[in-house]
Amino acid sequence: MPLVTTGELVTRAAAERSAVAAFNIITLEHVEAVIAGAESAKAPVVLQVSENAVKFRYGRLLPLARAAAVAADRASVPVALHLDHVQSEDLLRQAADAGFSSVMYDAARLPYEQNLAATRAAVDWAHAQGLWIEAELGQVGGKTGEPPLDAHAPGARTDPAEARAFVADSGVNALAVAIGSTHAMTTRTAALDHDLLKRLSATLDVPLVLHGSSGVPDHELAAAVAGGIAKVNLGTALNIAMTGAIRDFLAAHPDAVDPRTYLSVGREAMARAVTGIIRTVGRPVA
Repeated sequence: MPLVTTGELVTRAAAERSAVAAFNIITLEHVEAVIAGAESAKAPVVLQVSENAVKFRYGRLLPLARAAAVAADRASVPVALHLDHVQSEDLLRQAADAGFSSVMYDAARLPYEQNLAATRAAVDWAHAQGLWIEAELGQVGGKTGEPPLDAHAPGARTDPAEARAFVADSGVNALAVAIGSTHAMTTRTAALDHDLLKRLSATLDVPLVLHGSSGVPDHELAAAVAGGIAKVNLGTALNIAMTGAIRDFLAAHPDAVDPRTYLSVGREAMARAVTGIIRTVGRPVA
């Protein structure tokens, strides 16, 4: 079916107290696996392309974006395209023409006032293009001018009052909050601060996003969704599934040289991971 927008998927999930799963894609196998996994779960999904993935693809956004859009057009479930962790102004301005309906603009590395100013400018431009904007707020440093603690650094937590002011002043459509998850975790051992999530959910009137979800166990993810998380971002979980399956295949078939033999195994492993995660956090398409 034709691409849908991230905003409509997340807004619906928030209203239903469920979450839409958003997966970072790097290769065509990632794209195919995420869609296959979502179709198996009979649920909508978001395909995310990060700025790092664009750098890996020689700095070119369109090849992967076009492939994702074509694959989504043939999917039996709703699929949206999201540009993730964008810091480059040039990349931000490519989003609309490349088929993306949403962008996560990442200025969280900057001191609060600079983060707010940069995000406000990005929001103003993006909304004029019809784009839905997500931002991130970690923990501001303790002294004036001190840079913030990264939203996924150990111990980082988003302050509800500060988050309320940031959302109101920036105009963002969704906020990624720091409640205990960490990017690129290869073990599912993260423990989330559910009391803080409850306060953030009660304080903010925009959907909340959980980054670094690959390191969060199923029961914690389910509790986070029940507590107000409406979009769950994952990337490392797919890479673990793909790499592990390929390693096992090549160990059992040391003479294999045709990449289709091991890439298909990796793709199937990612699809299974996608289905499992979606069933934990989302709901089937009505």
